[in-house]
Amino acid sequence: MAPRSFLLLLPLLLAASASAQSAPGPAPAGPINVTAILEKAGQYTRFIHFLNITQAGDQLNNQVNNSHDGMTLFAPTDNAFQNLPPGALNDLTPQQQVQLVQNHICPKFYSLTDLLSVSNPVRTLTFGQPGGDFGLNFTGQNNQVNVSTGAVVAPVYNALRKDFPLAVYQVDKVLLPRFFDAAEAPSKAPAADGSKSGGGAADGATAPSTSNPAGSGAARVGVGMAIWLVCMGLVSS
Repeated sequence: MAPRSFLLLLPLLLAASASAQSAPGPAPAGPINVTAILEKAGQYTRFIHFLNITQAGDQLNNQVNNSHDGMTLFAPTDNAFQNLPPGALNDLTPQQQVQLVQNHICPKFYSLTDLLSVSNPVRTLTFGQPGGDFGLNFTGQNNQVNVSTGAVVAPVYNALRKDFPLAVYQVDKVLLPRFFDAAEAPSKAPAADGSKSGGGAADGATAPSTSNPAGSGAARVGVGMAIWLVCMGLVSS
C-alpha cells in the first residue's frame, strides 16, 4: 500500500516542485530615494522643497547609492520651519540655501549609538566650501541625543530610516548654520549723532555733551555774581 500511495502522490509532488522553481523571487531593491522616504513619512514638505531647489536631494541620492561610508540626514519637520522667525530664510543667497540644506547631511552613516560617542565636531556636506565647514556637535545619554550647530540646539528623534547606508532622523528645529548668528548680531554702525556704538560710555550711559546749555547758563550766573560782588565792594569803599 505504501508504494502505491507514493506513486499516487508523485505527480502532485512533481507539480509543486515545478511551481516553486518557476515562481519569481523577490524583486531586487531599487536605489535609495531620500525624497520618497520623506514623502512617505509626511510632514517634510518644506525640507523637500529646499532639497529640490538646491539640488542637494539629487546629490544625496547619488552619494548614498555609491558611498562605502553611507550618509546621515537630519530632517526638520514642517513645524520646525514654521517656528522660525518670520522671514528668517527670505534673504538667503543661493549659496547659503545650499549650505542650509547641506548642514543637515553628514557624509557618513551614524546610528544613534554612534552619535552618543562620536568625536565632535562632525563634518557635514558643507565641509570644504567657501564660508562653510560648519560641523555639528552631539551630546546626550541614555539614547537621547542632542545636536548643536552653534546657532541652535535640537533633540534627535525617531529614525525614519536606520539601515546602512542611510540613516534619516527627525529633528524639530531647522539646523541653522552659524552664519545666522552673525546675521543677528547687533549692528556696529555709527549712531545718528556720529558717535560709534560700543565706544566711550558704558551701555545705557549718556556721554557728556560738549555743548551743554544748562552748563553754559550756570557759567553765566557765576560771572554775573562775581561782577555784582565787585560792584558792592566799590560802593562800600
